Amino acid sequence: MAKRDYYEVLGLERGSDDQTIKSAYRKLAMKYHPDRNPDNAEAEEKFKEAAEAYGVLSDPDKRAAYDRFGHQGVSSMGGPGYSADQFADFGDIFGDFFGDFFGGSGGRRSNRPRRGDDMRFDLEIEFEQAVRGTSVDIQIPKLEPCSRCQGVGAEKDDGLTTCPTCRGRGEVLISQGFISIRRTCNTCGGRGQLIRKPCIQCKGEGRTRSEKKLKVNIPAGVDTGTQLRLSGEGQASMSGGPPGDLYVVIEVKPHDVFERQEYDLHCTVPVNIAQAVLGTEVDIPTFEGIETVKIPEGTQPGTQIRLRSRGVPRVNASGRGDLYVNVEVHIPTKLTREQKRLVEQLREILPAAGEDPGSDGLFGKVKNLFQ
Repeated sequence: MAKRDYYEVLGLERGSDDQTIKSAYRKLAMKYHPDRNPDNAEAEEKFKEAAEAYGVLSDPDKRAAYDRFGHQGVSSMGGPGYSADQFADFGDIFGDFFGDFFGGSGGRRSNRPRRGDDMRFDLEIEFEQAVRGTSVDIQIPKLEPCSRCQGVGAEKDDGLTTCPTCRGRGEVLISQGFISIRRTCNTCGGRGQLIRKPCIQCKGEGRTRSEKKLKVNIPAGVDTGTQLRLSGEGQASMSGGPPGDLYVVIEVKPHDVFERQEYDLHCTVPVNIAQAVLGTEVDIPTFEGIETVKIPEGTQPGTQIRLRSRGVPRVNASGRGDLYVNVEVHIPTKLTREQKRLVEQLREILPAAGEDPGSDGLFGKVKNLFQ
């Protein structure tokens, strides 16, 4: 049976660039790979055919000979071949796809050391500290690189030995049919070395437990749930990489006077009936000091007085919220005989609630309704 044209096999036009050839082959290989088509002879043959076509068209010399002389030109060069060396770069072609088959990442292994773990520290502060900002000293338990072995985990004198499985490369070559894939060495975890003599101080872990004192600068305006990041203050890496970060999570205690709503503050000021009727002045404790607030005549219960820019500063920004003074009119429940007499006199000369002098009043309105 005559071989099909390699460009036809991959579904390509002549003159396609290398990336197009690689992409076309990748799609066919994923579709017809034996692991995806077990006991399917037709799929296996198509996989072999696609691999043969790619082996020729991905090689500049073989492709030039094929374009000029066809299959005969490739045969004169020793045939397309299916050796593992020829397809050693397939991990770069398929990426994570082959990781599903072989348990590795599929691509070439990165030798970059793993970063240390991040840490969290919950910090409770006073309401005033959150509004004004402050600095707090904290002490955190953490893992630091071992001072004796510098994080290696082995004694300095002949403490490490080359991994016999990967021979120091940190990765091994796994062959699957016509394909060879590089994966991280399971014996050494990709380090390329094994610990022969563990460090007597850290017992081979490369890290030691300690407590570190840190100063945390808390900006004005933080609230419960605010996270402050201290770069590089997390756990040390076990493979010589950079340390993780420390996240300080703020918890703000409630205040006896003020209630916070985003960047605004709210407080309640009680006044008696006479003060609400005649008006008065009250002193309000703000975070900038005592401020006198005027309660106007005829203030009704629930009246809200706004003091601009007396609230909480905006974190890492200009401006601040407002302070809202909520007026609460207290109704006395017990009166002396004299107080009661005076209130009764006042009741006689004041209009009923909701009625203005000269109006028909409630009963007058009801009477008019039925006329």
